[in-house]
Amino acid sequence: MSNAAPEAPQQAAEADERLVYVVPRDALGREASEISLLDLWIILWDGKWLGVAITGLVTIAAVIYALLATEIYRAEMLLAPAEERTAQGLSGQLGGLSGLATLAGISVGGGGNAEPLAVLQSRVFLREFIEKRNLMPILYPDLWDESRGRWIVAEGEAAPDVRDGVRLLQDSVLTVSEEAGTGLVRLGVDWTDPDVAADWANDLVARLNDRMRQRALVDAEQNVSYLQEQLASSSLVTLQQSIGRLLETELQKLMLARGNEEFAFRVLDPAEAPKNRVRPYRTLIVALAIIAGGMLSLLIIFLRHAVRSKKNIVSSVG
Repeated sequence: MSNAAPEAPQQAAEADERLVYVVPRDALGREASEISLLDLWIILWDGKWLGVAITGLVTIAAVIYALLATEIYRAEMLLAPAEERTAQGLSGQLGGLSGLATLAGISVGGGGNAEPLAVLQSRVFLREFIEKRNLMPILYPDLWDESRGRWIVAEGEAAPDVRDGVRLLQDSVLTVSEEAGTGLVRLGVDWTDPDVAADWANDLVARLNDRMRQRALVDAEQNVSYLQEQLASSSLVTLQQSIGRLLETELQKLMLARGNEEFAFRVLDPAEAPKNRVRPYRTLIVALAIIAGGMLSLLIIFLRHAVRSKKNIVSSVG
């Protein structure tokens, strides 16, 4: 009786040492974790119809989206800086007086496209463009009730205002690019109606030229008034001659601003209603959908195979 108790733990230990863990193998004697190219082909062939179904569904959804997506047209214009030629001519006439004019706060031009382009894309200019043409209902047609003349918004939600319209123009409608070598400017307007896109593009440039021309008129008139006061109060002949030349230049700028409608940019190629859309890219959408559907199909097929293999291993061990 005293020897029976110690023998039980010893026998249990010997039984543990004799346990053998068997790695599941297939019919060819390979471990279940090993997969050959033939196995991959078998897996893919077994799930071919699932893959075709998934890829087909994704492709059909992409085709429906591409056909129903809103078509966007781009009206483009080609512009040349109109101020550069004038600025060079005035600077040449001033000669050494350019420095004196700068000290007096009188601009002789030569600023390039930076200022007009900045004005074109500014919030103030675009806000005025929207308000003058009452574009908010056109920019947000789905939220505007034409018959009642009011916005359709859910309770607690704010109706779009002009700030939203300006952001929409800046982000999605208006595109401006400047060619580094030539200084030419390409302006594009993207919209759902090609005629509206062309009208907006031409009107934007016309308003920009008018804005820059009016600003130049105000500046030139102020400069003329200032120079006339200085000329009247000066007694030195040389200073009077210098001021007279500056005054002549400002009068020329005033004359050019009054008589030149294309003050900031000359329109080399005006916008016209485009024939073809720029978005959506239907062919690209469908091609990407086929690729994405194929990759999704492969992922699902292999996941299904992994789940089945795991179930088989568990059932064989059990």
